[in-house]
Amino acid sequence: MLVQVERLTTLRAIDAAAWNTLAGDSPFLKHEFLHALEQSGCVGGATTWQPCYIVARDERGLAGALPLFIKYDSLGEFVFDWSWADAYERAGRNYYPKLVCAVPFTPATGRRFLLRDAEDTNVAQSLLDAARATADEIGASSLHVLFPSEFDRRLLAGCDFLTRKDCQFHWANDGYKSFDDFLTRFSSHKRTKTKRERRRVAEAGIVFQHLRGNELTPADWDAVFKFYARTFWWRCREPLFNRDFFAAIAATMPDDLLIVLARHQNAPIAAAICFRSSTTLYVRHWGSASEYHSLHFETCYYQGIDYCIREGLERCDPGTQGEHKVERGFVPQPTWSCHWLRDQDFHRAVGSFLARGTRHVDAYMDKIGEHAPYRQSSRDDSVVDA
Repeated sequence: MLVQVERLTTLRAIDAAAWNTLAGDSPFLKHEFLHALEQSGCVGGATTWQPCYIVARDERGLAGALPLFIKYDSLGEFVFDWSWADAYERAGRNYYPKLVCAVPFTPATGRRFLLRDAEDTNVAQSLLDAARATADEIGASSLHVLFPSEFDRRLLAGCDFLTRKDCQFHWANDGYKSFDDFLTRFSSHKRTKTKRERRRVAEAGIVFQHLRGNELTPADWDAVFKFYARTFWWRCREPLFNRDFFAAIAATMPDDLLIVLARHQNAPIAAAICFRSSTTLYVRHWGSASEYHSLHFETCYYQGIDYCIREGLERCDPGTQGEHKVERGFVPQPTWSCHWLRDQDFHRAVGSFLARGTRHVDAYMDKIGEHAPYRQSSRDDSVVDA
């Protein structure tokens, strides 16, 4: 079947329903999410994320797409290649622009080759060929596919892409009936510590609401955004998303949003901004008005686990970094990225670097996994919880 490929700088011309058929279950790949990034000015314009979507059509309509961006820095990617850029510059070459296939500011694994027919390698290859032709046209140093699916990785591995391994910490629902049921898997010491953290928050008089995007009042959304922005300002950085972006997705995809809102004496004091699919809760952004003991752990992790158990979700994905997640029941999970560099000398050098890096990541995952709170045997180690 003949496939025609084109490049777009906006999703406005693409029917949302047709795009969402390709996007599947991921909230981050939905037309509403990506279009809200454009509408709000989080991408495009004067930003360093310039949309360059690749779409493929055949006689049946939209057959595939790549969420592709021209990048002029490496901010907001969560796969760090600053040292590669520095090596290019020291060699007297330009690393930027580069091409990145990813969801901006969102380190969540998912499909990057969005295909109407799940493993249509012909359409996928047409999309990849168009991305490489774009790299040639704009003089991009490289093409990077971030947080891809297993299918994507297999495809790219056969097309001279290098694979980079990293890890995040995720929680898996092993059919738990309640949070207390989940805690029965912990060693007694870790179980006691977790209960103490939850009790401190409750004894402070803090209560929680789980709200969909359209269930917050405008005043609540203003507070949530202020908490979120404060986390960035504290690090002397600008927030990745703006208030207009959150307003847009709250209106257009409210069921894909979960806001964990903490209140004290009825006033909002903290929030976690989460997204959900049919299987996974993605805890993505957090902020608070002031410091309360264990409030971050409760808002971002324990409330999320509670929600997953109640809703029957399989997994809680709280994003990047954070070894403190391990002792709260989140275990190392591999994440991946795939890279092609035009300069073959650099490509080979980066390949050697990534091979060494994989060994380090494997060793790290094994070591950090030893600190998970789960009991190592079936023996009864129960102790009266404090």
